[in-house]
Parts: sequence; structure tokens; C-alpha cells
Amino acid sequence: MATAAATATVSGHLRRELTFLDLTMTSLGGIIGSGWLYGSWKGAFLAGPASIFSWIIGGIAVLLIGLVYAELGGALPEAGAIVRYPQFSHGTFVSYIMGWGALIAYSSVPPIEAEAAVQFMGYYLPGVYNGTSLTALGIWLAVAFMVLFFFINYFGVHIFAKTNTVWTLIKLAVPSLAVIVLLFGGHFNAGNFGSYGGFTPLGSAGIFAAVPLGGIIFAYLGFRQALDLAGEAKNPQRDVPRAVLTAIVIGVVLYVLLQTVWIGNVGAAQLTHGWAGTAKEFTAPFSDLSRFAGFGWLAVILLIDAVWSPMGTGNVYLASTSRVMYAMGKNRYFPRFLLWVNPKSGVPVWALLLTGVLGLLFLLPLPSWSALVGLVSNATVFTYIIGPVALGVLRKTMPDMKRPFRLKGDGFFGPAAFVVASLILYWSGWAIDAPVALILLIGVILYAYGVATFADDTTYFSWKYVRAGVWLVVYIIAMLVLTYIGSSNFGAPAQLIPYPWDNLVVAVVSLAFYYWGVASGLPTPESEAKLAEFAAAGKTASAD
Repeated sequence: MATAAATATVSGHLRRELTFLDLTMTSLGGIIGSGWLYGSWKGAFLAGPASIFSWIIGGIAVLLIGLVYAELGGALPEAGAIVRYPQFSHGTFVSYIMGWGALIAYSSVPPIEAEAAVQFMGYYLPGVYNGTSLTALGIWLAVAFMVLFFFINYFGVHIFAKTNTVWTLIKLAVPSLAVIVLLFGGHFNAGNFGSYGGFTPLGSAGIFAAVPLGGIIFAYLGFRQALDLAGEAKNPQRDVPRAVLTAIVIGVVLYVLLQTVWIGNVGAAQLTHGWAGTAKEFTAPFSDLSRFAGFGWLAVILLIDAVWSPMGTGNVYLASTSRVMYAMGKNRYFPRFLLWVNPKSGVPVWALLLTGVLGLLFLLPLPSWSALVGLVSNATVFTYIIGPVALGVLRKTMPDMKRPFRLKGDGFFGPAAFVVASLILYWSGWAIDAPVALILLIGVILYAYGVATFADDTTYFSWKYVRAGVWLVVYIIAMLVLTYIGSSNFGAPAQLIPYPWDNLVVAVVSLAFYYWGVASGLPTPESEAKLAEFAAAGKTASAD
């Protein structure tokens, strides 16, 4: 852990060059990746036609969380936002745990997307994928994609933004074309929604389980990318909230339509063994579906996009993860060299380089797209919980801060966002929650070791900030216990709480932790400094 010297003056500064369109395409580029290529297929065999509701539930959950972050993003536009918000609301301990979880989640996404791209390339480039994992050649190709992401980001946020905007517009056009062709092409069978076990062949539990396990929440995760790049926006107070919410709404509409056309176009030959049996019927899901429906030309386009789309998302996540790394340096957790910004490009080069290296470490043992999706989704959703809590705290500790987007009904939306994030964690099940909890608790140990060994600022790292984060440690343990003793529907080993009462128990317990978390917040050196900065610049409500 770095010392107070980590905040020393560094060369260069982040450049405010991102427009509303750039920010929207950044979040949308994070949303539209490999998730749409697999999500509809996995959702269908986990929940049947009712998987449409899985996408709606996931979309509502992300929209609730997005509304909370829209206020935070407009009021406090910070690079590496997920690390900085808890620094303002609870101090170093909570911020470190959130940053630790975000780094684990974010840094694994570029290699996942690079692996997905190479996996699809295996359809026309033999020797890169053997059916279960990348070959040596495939791994080297994925490494080359990671290097490409690095250089797109290295030459400046302006080049990154313009490249990503074009990239994302193409990514949006292809699935939209698939929706139009598959919906109106003459092969859509509305009877599929009531056949082969009915609309809910796997029950309501299948609908909920598909949200984390079907790659659905993974597909929505990228909405926060605009927040992490808010420190480089031209007009962050105005554009960041609008960009986040616009990207979420577009993503929800697109994904619900994709799931609808998937259900309607799966043929009787693929449904011989019901919806659960379709798990073995597809290898390149939407391309195969188009080919079965007689649209060979669309199948070819989709196979090309299956490489293009994940690569674009990997590129976006490399940018946002480097800003999280930068924020960890700014918060004094990591060495000061991560704060160095290239004066010519305005890019935190060392943070970007370390992000790329960390991503490569995740790439090497990764056997397939689905290997880390549940883990990444779970770790990312965990970081979502701090948004509602931070909003509640900052409403009390920074009441005069100017809020260009002020969330009305925060007394409802804050707790609701926290509860739905907790439910998604629970639906992921013990097998995924246990390793994520272990990783997070390792972060707690590392923080304690760093404070005891390296910290030279006892005020900055005082025990009062640890006390402000006790609720978070207990929350992690409580959620782990609930996934162990919950219902069999979500893979609980002990199975002590029957379905659907388990969902009610999780909701009530998480609600208690929300209010504990808000009550644990306190003024911090960062929040006080920021208020003084806003007052001097006339950016407080009282200055209006």
C-alpha cells in the first residue's frame, strides 16, 4: 500500500475530451459485447420462454442501480468512480474493498472478450479453439488482441473515443439487423412461447437463476463505463447521467427483443428434448439460429460480428479498468507511479500497462467464455451495492453539493437498488459466491497488512474508517451464509430456507445492511476538500 507521498504532483493530467455521444457509446460499448451472442441461448435453456422476464428483471435491476449512479456521476465526476465514491462516503477501508473487487471484476473482462472473439474465429480459422478451450495459437491470438486494445488506448482518450464510437455503432447495427430479419423473416413461431413445457417450463426459480447464470447480468454490466471515464468528459455534470441512462435503456430494449426472436425462431428439431435440451444444440448461437431459419447470409454476418463485438467491449473495459487502477493510486493504495499521466496523450500510461498485464494473467487459464462469466458478474454486482449506500451518506454529509441530476424518491430507489443487487448475488449460488467472498476477504487482509506495515498517515488510515466499514465485512459473510443455507433452487448446500421464502429473507437482511451502511457513513478528508473546492468554484446548491 502506498503512502501519502502517492498524492504528489505528477506529469500531465487527464484530458476532458469526451462528449455525450462518446460517453453513451462507451457505456453502450460495454453493454453490447459477447453477452448478446450467448445470453439469449443460455437464458432460454435455463428458463425457457420466460427468459424474457429474466432480461426484464435484469434490466430493471440495472436501471435502478443506474439511477443511483446517475446522480453520483453528475455530482462527482471522477476517474475510477467506483473507487472514489466510497472514499467520499466512508473513507479508506470501504473504498479499498470496493476497488479490490472492481479490479478483480474489470480486469478479467478484456481477456474474456478476447477469448470469446478467438473462440468464434475458430469457425473459419482452424487451430485456435479445440471445442473446449483455446489452443496455444488461440492464446497467442488473444494476447495480440489485448495488445491491440492497449495501443488504441495508449494514443489518447480522443482516439479511443472516436474509435469506440464507430465500433459501437456497428456493434449496435448487427444485432438490430438480426432482430428485424428474425422477427419479420417468416420463420417466427409464436407457438414456441407456450409449447415444450409451457411458458415457464423450469418454474419461476429458473427465471431468477438465469439473471446471473445465463450471462444476462453480465451483458448489462458495462453501463458504468461512462462513470469511470467521467474525469475525461467535457461536460460531466450534464452528460454523464444522461449517457448512463441512455445506454441502459437501449441495452434493455435490444436484449429483450433478441430474446424474443430467439424463442420464436428455435425449430422443432432443436426442441426435441425441450428448452433445457437446447444447451447442446448450438455452438455459435445466433449464427446457428439464423442458418437453421434459412438465413445463411445473416449467419455469416453474425459470425463476423461475433469477433468484432467482443473485441470492442474488451477495448472499453481496458480503458475503464486503467482508470480504476489510477484511482487506487490516487487513494494511496497503490504505488505513486500509477498516477503518472503522459503529458502528450493525457493517458495514465503505467496504470494502463499494469491493467493489460493483469488481464493477460486472467487469459492464460481461461478455458471458455462461460468459465468466468458467473464470477465476473458476481464480483461486479458486489461493487454496485456501494452506489445506493454512498448516495444515502452523501445526501447527509454533502447536502449542499450541486447535483445536476437529483434522483427523486431516493428513499425508495436507494434501498431498492441495494436489495436487487443482493438478490442477484444470492441467485448466483454458493458455487460462485464462495470464491468471490474469499477474494474480497483477502482484500480485507491485504488492507489490514498495508495499514499496519506501510501507512504513514494515521489520520488518513485511522481505525474510524475501519469501523465505518464493519458493516461491509459482515454483509459479505452474511450473504455467503445465506447462499449456503438457502433453497435448492439456487444450489444451496444446506437447503434450510425453502423457495420462495429465501428471496424474502435475503431482501429483509439486505435492507438492514443498507441502513447500517448509510448510518456508518461519515465526513472524510476527501468529502470536506471537495466541498471546499465546490464552494470556491460556485458549484454548490447554495451558490445558485
